[in-house]
Amino acid sequence: MTYSVKELFYTLQGEGAQAGRASVFCRFSGCNLWSGLEKDRHKTVCPFCDTDFVGADGEGGGKFQDARQLGNAIIALWPKSRHAKPYVVFTGGEPLLQLDELLIHYLHDAGFEIGVETNGSIKAPDGIDWLCVSPKQWDNFKQQSGNELKLLFPLTGLPPEKFESMAFQHFFLQAIDEPGDNEHLQAVVQYCLEHPMWRVSLQTHKLLGLK
Repeated sequence: MTYSVKELFYTLQGEGAQAGRASVFCRFSGCNLWSGLEKDRHKTVCPFCDTDFVGADGEGGGKFQDARQLGNAIIALWPKSRHAKPYVVFTGGEPLLQLDELLIHYLHDAGFEIGVETNGSIKAPDGIDWLCVSPKQWDNFKQQSGNELKLLFPLTGLPPEKFESMAFQHFFLQAIDEPGDNEHLQAVVQYCLEHPMWRVSLQTHKLLGLK
């Protein structure tokens, strides 16, 4: 299988329960919710999306011919440290359009822990160590279990209470990031105060000036 990767880089995880953890980020190209093109933004369920996942021309990006080639590129980015478990986060776009068991097994054999952030519209393959599900629509929402649910707030038709009985360890609310709008964040804070099973997720990578 050929993998199309928008960008591949080493950074700190910015959101959710793994925030602050050193990570190799592999951003796959493509998404099943919209094309990523500005001309189509008005037609998507997530017009607030701030991620470029089109093409394979970002930092470290490209076409990788098989699991070995992409796996080795990921391995090469991890610093030579004996004191931390190597960690890779597959994101997108929608990473489960491309992530498969061959790549998962290759990286496990190299000692990596594997994290994934998905919109939940595709069932996750076996072997993922940390699964973050961030739904954008209720229709076709298939992956209703995982390590953390990260719900953007507010989303029409996706009130937090719809998810509270699902099999997740952690429940996060993250304010939709719209320029000049602080009301979403205040609403998230208030909701978490009133419903303490939910925790606030901040985009700490933006606060730190990271990608």
